[in-house]
Amino acid sequence: MEILVASFNNHKIDELRPLLPGHRLLSPAEAGIEVMDIDENGSDYFANALIKAKALYGKAAVPTLADDSGLSVLALDGAPGIHSSRYGSLDGSKKLSDGDRNQLLLQVMKDKHERRCAFYCCLVFLYGEERYLAVQETCPGILASAPAGKGGFGYDPLVFLPELGKTVAELSPEEKNSVSHRGRAGRTMAAMLNSLLEFNMTLRSNA
Repeated sequence: MEILVASFNNHKIDELRPLLPGHRLLSPAEAGIEVMDIDENGSDYFANALIKAKALYGKAAVPTLADDSGLSVLALDGAPGIHSSRYGSLDGSKKLSDGDRNQLLLQVMKDKHERRCAFYCCLVFLYGEERYLAVQETCPGILASAPAGKGGFGYDPLVFLPELGKTVAELSPEEKNSVSHRGRAGRTMAAMLNSLLEFNMTLRSNA
């Protein structure tokens, strides 16, 4: 199936492609859609993912997959959460780089002993008017005291996974896909898409 990914973040698209084998994932650029501002004014990951899916589906009218993800820190009552990509710039100031956001978060957390955190990922697959599949997964960890690792993107250098003894940024792409919030959500979404295709084929054969 050809699927438009409702994201202008190529890192996300690159991570999603191997998670959905048998499907061709298109970036907005590959579908002829220019970068656009989407008002992500939802109250949770699902709401924002659905907003993005609808915005891009309306442009191309092809099945669209949207990802909304972020890092929630227990000691900060879940922040940055749904504002993870805009952390430090919600007042309208220039968007911070990944490195600057990481340093800001470490500064805010410097005197905090509670370091538990979790990545969240919600995927929404929109394939018709108000017809969609959705799944949300997490990847729990501990907020490190300093960045470590060169892989991944975003907050990956800050999230330490005790069971692996590494930050997410220190994992190989294969390791990351096996344990990450996006990897888990992507595998579940792949199974759901396959079930949807089988169901539709059964309907057609019985028509």
